[in-house]
This record gives sequence, C-alpha cells and structure tokens, in this order.
Amino acid sequence: MLKVSGLSVAYGPIQAVRDVSFEVRQGELVSLLGSNGAGKSTTLRAISGLIRASSGSVIIEGRDLLALAPSARVSCGIAHVPEGRRVFASMSVFENLALGGYITPGSTMDETLETVLDLFPLLRERRQQMSGTLSGGEQQMLAIGRALMSRPKLLMMDEPTMGLSPKMVDVILAKIDDIRRQGTTVLMVEQNALDAIRMSTRVYVMRTGCVVFEGAGDTLTPDIIKSLYLG
Repeated sequence: MLKVSGLSVAYGPIQAVRDVSFEVRQGELVSLLGSNGAGKSTTLRAISGLIRASSGSVIIEGRDLLALAPSARVSCGIAHVPEGRRVFASMSVFENLALGGYITPGSTMDETLETVLDLFPLLRERRQQMSGTLSGGEQQMLAIGRALMSRPKLLMMDEPTMGLSPKMVDVILAKIDDIRRQGTTVLMVEQNALDAIRMSTRVYVMRTGCVVFEGAGDTLTPDIIKSLYLG
C-alpha cells in the first residue's frame, strides 16, 4: 500500500532523515521505533506533507504524494494523528469530528460518525462538550476519531500513548488494534517499544535519521532492542 523510498528531510543544515526506505502492506500494523531525535516524527510529517522532503518518493497505491498538498494527500487516503493530539480546544467533540470528515461525502458522513462513536462510546457521551475540557486520554480518542472520519486507507499515529496513565495506555493500544482488525492499515510511532512490538506485524527501528533494523517483532529480543536504541 505505502512505499517510502530514499526519503530525506533537512531542517536547514541539519539532516533529520537520511535515505529512509520502508513499506506498509495492506492490513498491516507497522511501527517505527527509536529513541528521541531518531527522525520518526519527521518521517510521518514528510509523508503527510506537513514538512517538505528534500528527496525520495512516497507512493501510496501507485501514486507519488510528494508533489501534492497535504489536503490532497488526505484525499488519497492518508490520515495523520499528530504527536500531542492537537484537538481544537474551543470546539465541541462533535465539531472536531465533523472537521475530520470534511472530505467524506454527505451521504456517508452520518454512517462514518456512528462507526467512530461506536468505537469510542465515551465520545458519544461527550459529543457536545468542549474538547479542551477532556482528559488527555479522551483527547487522544478524539484525535484518533477525527482522523478516522476521513475514512483513511492508512492511519498514521505519532506517539498515541504519550503522557497517558498506564490504564489509558492499555485502552488506546487496544483501540488501535481494533482499528487494524477492522481493516484500516496502521503506521505508528510509539515510545512504548515492547507494546508496539507485540502489536505490530513488522517493525522498523530508526537511529540518527536512518533505518537500522527491519523485521518481525518476534525477532527483537531485549538485548537486540537495547543495542538498536543505544548503538
């Protein structure tokens, strides 16, 4: 489904991502792992168009996205749940969800909304509540739900459990697994490496802007993980 080849991104003189290549196949949950500053979030932002890549290609179902605006990439089937959730705090839960579905045809908007609210029943209860008054875990549910409103083929999530309680971490990861089981392909950046490995079809480990490991999660022992993260 998604094939990233030779992707490079620079912030001025700093090369944040260097010649990164990986793929995500239909129906997979693939994780990008690595320590802080490894280039994981930058890679997701380059795929969704939030930052400009200096070279490489990002192809989804045969179409190269790098020349397209971020809004056009959404129309191609990519949704991005950013680090830090970034819900619209002064708008209601319902309004946030409706914004996420701006490209969804009116005839299917209500159906999509019901699917999202079935996945996150708490959002149904709070649909008229201002999003800024939700807890961190509730805001993360809303951020994921908002992304799902565009009916994406590929859902990208950046640190979905960051700052959450252990109980809420389990809830969010279970919901992500449900999303994948229901047919949405997932690309995830996650600091909870052991949980991500357990859930993932395959993992890629990044260090200093490069991919240094690719393989199935069950090939990663604790010693290998430590060496990949620390070098």
